[in-house]
Amino acid sequence: MSANYPPRNRLTEWLGRGVLKLMGWRIEGELPKLDKFVAIGAHHTSNWDFVIFIAVKFVLGLNVRWFGKQTIFRPPFGALMRAWGGLAIFRDRQHNTVEQAVQAFREHAQFILVLSPEGTRKQVSRWKMGFYHIAQGAGVPIVLCALDYQQRRVVIGPSFWPTGDEAADLKEIFAFFRPYIPKKPEYAFLGD
Repeated sequence: MSANYPPRNRLTEWLGRGVLKLMGWRIEGELPKLDKFVAIGAHHTSNWDFVIFIAVKFVLGLNVRWFGKQTIFRPPFGALMRAWGGLAIFRDRQHNTVEQAVQAFREHAQFILVLSPEGTRKQVSRWKMGFYHIAQGAGVPIVLCALDYQQRRVVIGPSFWPTGDEAADLKEIFAFFRPYIPKKPEYAFLGD
């Protein structure tokens, strides 16, 4: 079994299933059996999105990496966030995060990076395109994952290979996410 799908940890799987059951959520669809991909989760409009994401990570037994603002990596929870796959992003500094992520894909035989294209829980006027440039630079697909609060489900959608035609690709990606209702619909950016 690949490093992205390590042997299941019964305790974390039980915890993840318990959280999803308690919240009334389910997982629909399957992740591709690939060693490397970028997964994007949208629409990110609430802190509850993170709780659901971690529960799904536990249920599926995934070894994933994700970016978060540096403030969530401070004590007392910083070590836990890193153990759960978190990588701190310093927004006030100019780091080439895309190139660092592409390099990580090159250096690892198995690597899954999960990102929120909004980059925040607040309303945005556009998505941050790092996910697209990382996937294109690393030569990996983007797996589309939607949070549907209306039907309480995480929908794992298709793998999408960037073509280099960013406008056309985004149109197709937004078409996938449009039907799914986030926690705060007024914050969802639908590409319009």
